[in-house]
Amino acid sequence: MSRRIEIVEVGPRDGLQNEKTLLEVGQKLEMIQRLEAAGARRMEVVSFVNPKRVPQMAGAEEIMAALPHKVGRSRIGLVLNMRGWERCLDAGCDEANVVVCASDGFGIRNQGASVDEQITAMAGIAGVRRPEDPPISVTVSVAFGCPFEGEVPEERVVQIVQAAAKAGVAEIALADTIGVADPWMVRRRVELAKTAAGDIPLRLHFHDTRNTGLANAFAGVEAGVDILDASVGGLGGCPFAPNATGNIGTEDLVYMLERAGFETGYDLDRLIEIGAWASDLLGKAVASSVGKAGGFPRAQPMPVAVP
Repeated sequence: MSRRIEIVEVGPRDGLQNEKTLLEVGQKLEMIQRLEAAGARRMEVVSFVNPKRVPQMAGAEEIMAALPHKVGRSRIGLVLNMRGWERCLDAGCDEANVVVCASDGFGIRNQGASVDEQITAMAGIAGVRRPEDPPISVTVSVAFGCPFEGEVPEERVVQIVQAAAKAGVAEIALADTIGVADPWMVRRRVELAKTAAGDIPLRLHFHDTRNTGLANAFAGVEAGVDILDASVGGLGGCPFAPNATGNIGTEDLVYMLERAGFETGYDLDRLIEIGAWASDLLGKAVASSVGKAGGFPRAQPMPVAVP
């Protein structure tokens, strides 16, 4: 196959936001630089949230100030409200990812706002965006299930996608924030979201809480989605989602896709090294399967001729 799948690396943001160990700004910058050297071209690097609520995300402005703009690189900032958007602009992010939760229960705990209030906030941000400002993507959080309300109706997801499309955003993502989706649900919701989004590209974001992350990624690719989020080492989790584990590992996703002949642009061996390095910094074992087992086939040493 020659089809290219774009993998958006979210390790520096989603990968770190639920960890007990707080990394310093310099360590976060090293993680970002290592990932870019391994092939990451779009990466969620900071979150403009209140550091009192999510201390793991402190230092967003310092991180962006230390990252010079580079052609072909996009550093994304997570935004929840107008104040976050203003900080994102001031910090010089290349993209803003605005989150809208698909349930009131999760939205109130995560963002202090109902679904309708979040849709209004998202539309307000899109409405003040100038042509020279960074593009806006919208991530529909808990699009496949909520830890507090249970099943999320597909009609609610379609409503948010339609609102995002009406606001003219550049990209729309469906996020399985707590890892409850199955491949058939993914296919169905992708089909519905495509109809609602029109020509706007879709992205998918999966957590591997119940060991279905890669199967769901496969279903998304089969349904025609070309953009997927992943986190190196399988790091991640949400402070406001009980028992939610990490994202699908970037090295796991790269291995699966490239083994099948898709192109990702990542260096698998480097990803494995970064996953081990980052996990060691955080004092935990690597969560990704390929991080534990390595790639295949392994490079074999050349035999040495004996004179």
